[in-house]
Amino acid sequence: MPPIERLGTSPAPKGCCPQPFAKDTLDACDTVLLVKALTESLASLGWTDFFGDQLEPDEASLVPTRIASVHRDRLAGLSQYEQTDLTLPTNANTGDYAVGDWVLVEPHSLLLRRRLTRKTVLERRTQGGRVPQLAAANVDTLFIVTSCNADFNIARLERYLALANEAGTTPVILLTKADTAEDAEAYQRQAAALQRGLAVVMLNPRVADAAAALAAWCGAGQTVALVGSSGVGKSTLVNTLAGSALQAPQQTAGIREHDAKGRHTTTARSLHAIAGGGWVIDTPGMRTLHVSDVASGIDTLFAEITELAPLCKFRDCTHVHEPGCAVQAALKAGTLDPERLARWRKLSEENQGNTPVQSGPRGNKSPGGRPKRR
Repeated sequence: MPPIERLGTSPAPKGCCPQPFAKDTLDACDTVLLVKALTESLASLGWTDFFGDQLEPDEASLVPTRIASVHRDRLAGLSQYEQTDLTLPTNANTGDYAVGDWVLVEPHSLLLRRRLTRKTVLERRTQGGRVPQLAAANVDTLFIVTSCNADFNIARLERYLALANEAGTTPVILLTKADTAEDAEAYQRQAAALQRGLAVVMLNPRVADAAAALAAWCGAGQTVALVGSSGVGKSTLVNTLAGSALQAPQQTAGIREHDAKGRHTTTARSLHAIAGGGWVIDTPGMRTLHVSDVASGIDTLFAEITELAPLCKFRDCTHVHEPGCAVQAALKAGTLDPERLARWRKLSEENQGNTPVQSGPRGNKSPGGRPKRR
């Protein structure tokens, strides 16, 4: 978007950073138009009242800026004026920030003053890691990309769905390489059955029609993120969505034919403008995805089991051998898929084992997990 010229100073409504303008050159109507332009340009970056309501009166002179990329020793930010490297506070850790974060920045020194509370946050725990790794923030829709080949894995898709549910984003499964499958519709049916109301889209990320197929989630001010294994077409899709707006196209690479394994071409997360007005965050491919602290996300994913649990005779029913178990009754009646129950059990046990136990008053332990990093 073209930069808006800074001219003097004027008060602005909450959620819109004031910028200087010369009072002797702008009348009241011009001032209203300028403030409106500033507000609209912020909204096009994904700014909403959720973030505006967090501003304090003494922060009116700070510039709302969105994190566009995170590097080991620096952050790049995008405001309604420009994209630039930010000045970090003393002892700041870039690992505490995610692509998509909103921060407040001093207008001249570009010093980052504070991060605003996130509306959504995608994070995952690496094996052996004590702190989950931030993937993206303030994402409206998570595109889970997989191929109609050996990469298609029900259990892995369920992990991504649990992650998306817990984060508060809307998950959408994208199926690529449908032209190479004998029965692509079978892949679509399997994916759609994973969660109630789940949207599944088959597309070729290399053609322009892919952007039209995803337009419902990529409108102005909307932010989408892409996750999936290497080689499934994420970077290609970023290039297609961004179109001519992408200054440096994402590198792409093919897959190994014998096992459909891809090669990592995206090595860092970054925010890109979508030709239709939204924003897309590409993420490096994930070979393994450990779940942690996603109990509510699992409940949403396996809603048919979650809804049966309160009907069991015992509140702490494990759904294995207890009398009066509504889940076991559904199995016997044929209304619950036993493989689905097995995957629910495995994912729930892994989540419980990976979720840190918090110590409360007097050392009492709670399985509720750590506080969310909003």
